[in-house]
Amino acid sequence: MRTLLCIVSLAAALLLCCSGTKPADNNRPPKPAKPTVTAPSLLARPAFAQVKGGGKEVSLSDIAERAVRSVVNISSTRVVQRGRGLSPYHGNPFFEQFFRHRQPPQQRMRSLGSGVIVSRDGVVLTNNHVVQHADEIHVNLSDGSKLRATIVGTDPKSDLAVLRLQGDLGQLEPLPFGDSAKLRLGEVVLAIGDPFGVGQTVTMGIVSALGRANMGIVDYEDFIQTDAAINPGNSGGALISMRGQLVGINTAILSRSGGYQGIGFAIPSAMVHPIMDSLLKHGKVIRGWLGVEIQSLTPEIARLMTLPDDTRGVLVAGVQLDSPAAKVGIKRGDVITELNGKPVASVAKLRNAVAAAGSDVEVKLKLVRDGKALSVGLKLGVLPSDQVARLDPSQGVLGGLAVEPLTDEIRRRLGLDRRVTGVVVTEVKAGSAADAAGLHADDVITEINRRPLKDAYQFSTLYKQAKDRLLLLVYREGVPVYLLLEK
Repeated sequence: MRTLLCIVSLAAALLLCCSGTKPADNNRPPKPAKPTVTAPSLLARPAFAQVKGGGKEVSLSDIAERAVRSVVNISSTRVVQRGRGLSPYHGNPFFEQFFRHRQPPQQRMRSLGSGVIVSRDGVVLTNNHVVQHADEIHVNLSDGSKLRATIVGTDPKSDLAVLRLQGDLGQLEPLPFGDSAKLRLGEVVLAIGDPFGVGQTVTMGIVSALGRANMGIVDYEDFIQTDAAINPGNSGGALISMRGQLVGINTAILSRSGGYQGIGFAIPSAMVHPIMDSLLKHGKVIRGWLGVEIQSLTPEIARLMTLPDDTRGVLVAGVQLDSPAAKVGIKRGDVITELNGKPVASVAKLRNAVAAAGSDVEVKLKLVRDGKALSVGLKLGVLPSDQVARLDPSQGVLGGLAVEPLTDEIRRRLGLDRRVTGVVVTEVKAGSAADAAGLHADDVITEINRRPLKDAYQFSTLYKQAKDRLLLLVYREGVPVYLLLEK
């Protein structure tokens, strides 16, 4: 009997251990039971279901399926006449006598790309290089219908173009604009286009970088960098945020093979929108104009100009005559630190902000002049169509060069104003510091350490007096730029 009782007690203890319960403890409150996890809640839910509307969550698939209806395929055609680069023997009479009869009198060149519908009346955004020089443009919608399109306007300086669809538009579904200025690093985005002409394709990635400039792709750059797969044919397609909004127009890739390698660039919607509005209203882009030549302010240049250590902004290397900047007294050597209350982080940021603001717009600038802060207000002008503000070449100078006086004849040859004084570089010794730094013949040196130059003798004197570094003002192809010389 005792043996049977022991066995029963042992079985009860095992049951308590397996069930996870313990004998009742009157001194402790019972722990709340853990919620039971059922099988359905373990199933994968749609990714990034963070956008809500009408009480219903919107998934990544919902966003992609909605956005793809607004992205189109664009096929452009242009006719090229024989003798305009079609034959590899063009211009060689010996070979042309054998191959002339094999060349067609004209050839139709085709280009494929993507575009984005942004209005119900048929406005489509794409890249300029997709439709450049096109004689005919056809647009394939997501439902399979095909329409012709005409060019409203193009802007090669940003690589944007605006088209308008023709014919029976039906029920177009435009893609709403988002604010690219609110994008954050690491934010998930979708790239939608027609890569390699295979059909509409959705790829996913993140925002890898913001404000990419100085890439040498177009004149005005402020790219969103993404690792969402972008390939040939994606040009002009949409970069979509997780709110289902258009935040960029896919434009270019950085690649050694010609295919996707994880670095793609899109024009941000904050730049796209004003350019589109200007093209729709005027047929061209009207950009704001300040009228200054600007360059980066490096710590070395700031020290030589005896500026406070915390000075951040862009350096004014020159002020154009009768420009808005000249009318309010902006001077060479000023540092622009803010535009309309926003810090000026780089040359590209200032150029883009001024251009996007448009003409006849009042702006406020904060400057540092000779170490003192001041504010000026002015009205922007219209950027001349043949003029683009240039970035600084980031080159040093001097050491192993020959200079000579700047005569009227040299001024005329170089297109300089008669009031420009200084010396012209006539020779740069190979292997010298000037050669390594990139000083060119015909560069005109007008200042050393903020002191104007009059002749070669003064140049030699000031150069010898300098201890270790010299701040030079150089005119190169008519454009002034500050350069730093390590003596």
